[in-house]
Amino acid sequence: MEIVGNGFIARNLATVGERHPHATVLAAGVSSTSVLAEAEFAREAALVDEVTRRCRADGRLVVFLSSASHALYGTGDTAMAEDVELLPTSPYGRQKLRLERIVAESGAPWLVLRVSHAMGRWQRPHQLLPAFVQQVRSGSVRLYQGAHRDLIDAADLTRAVDGLLEEGVDNEVVNVASGRPLPIQAVIHGIEERLVLSARHEIVDGPLSMTRVSVEKLCKLLPEMQSVTDADYLDRMLDRYVPYY
Repeated sequence: MEIVGNGFIARNLATVGERHPHATVLAAGVSSTSVLAEAEFAREAALVDEVTRRCRADGRLVVFLSSASHALYGTGDTAMAEDVELLPTSPYGRQKLRLERIVAESGAPWLVLRVSHAMGRWQRPHQLLPAFVQQVRSGSVRLYQGAHRDLIDAADLTRAVDGLLEEGVDNEVVNVASGRPLPIQAVIHGIEERLVLSARHEIVDGPLSMTRVSVEKLCKLLPEMQSVTDADYLDRMLDRYVPYY
């Protein structure tokens, strides 16, 4: 496959890069929900437009990695399926929905994957897991009260991309997530246990931030992905990646 991007997700996808020569995966662009700069959004839209035009001309399948975050789905404890009406209220969420529509209306065969918070090898220091590991090691962690994250192993995201392309899935939107948003304190406690350290927790007031998405479609298309919903999924990821960082 052709992979557009050079971040940690792109590096994980490169492990199956020799497969699926008919596909182009867009793993580049704005990745933070806090981004507000119109110039960054414009560059991302131009990239998506250029890649989808080229895929249409060459008859290639374009895979767009979108977001399963609160920016797109909002906050709530109801499992949100891919076909619910979306009314994003943030610039980031509106941008992702706009790009999904560009991909779907491009005339190229397409696949949109709404990905939750991925973690794994090759993350940059500011990203969630390496940043929290460093904070715990420093002795002080800053947490937002009410914050939750649905975490997906980048290796499982790679497995989902590989499996969906192998099955010939196209012209679909699929959530790639665990379906289990966890309080961010659970991640910190897990890191502390593995490092045998206890950091001071600075709790910052904030509203409940929890997004629950449905992974029923993903698990129906790829039954082997049911493992991401296991109760010990976070523990398995922390066992794997805390020593790495």
